[in-house]
Amino acid sequence: MREEVESGRIAYDAYLRDESQDVAAAYGAVCTPDPYLFARRGDAFELVYHGRLDDALTPDADPSGDPGFEMRDVIDSVLAGGDVDADFRPSRGCTIKWREGNEPDYWDDL
Repeated sequence: MREEVESGRIAYDAYLRDESQDVAAAYGAVCTPDPYLFARRGDAFELVYHGRLDDALTPDADPSGDPGFEMRDVIDSVLAGGDVDADFRPSRGCTIKWREGNEPDYWDDL
C-alpha cells in the first residue's frame, strides 16, 4: 500500500490493517475491498452503504459511468445531506484469506 500511495496510483493513505481479522468478521466482509460507508446521524453513525466501489471489472479497467461510480455517488449524497438511494451491488475483489480456524460462522454459508 505504501508504494501505491507514494507512486500516486492511490490518492489516499487511510486504510484499516486488520491483522486479527476481528473487524472483517464483525462486519461480515467477504472480499477486499469490501467498503462500508457510515454517515453521522445525530450522535451516532449509521451504515448507509455497503457494496462495490464501482462497476469496473478489473483494477485496471475504467468504470462505465452507468451506473459507474456507486461509492462516489453515495458519498456525494451523504455530504449533501441527502438520503442514500442505492441498490445493493456486491463488492468485487479477492476473497478474504482467513487464517486456519479463524473463519467466521457466515463463511460456510457463502
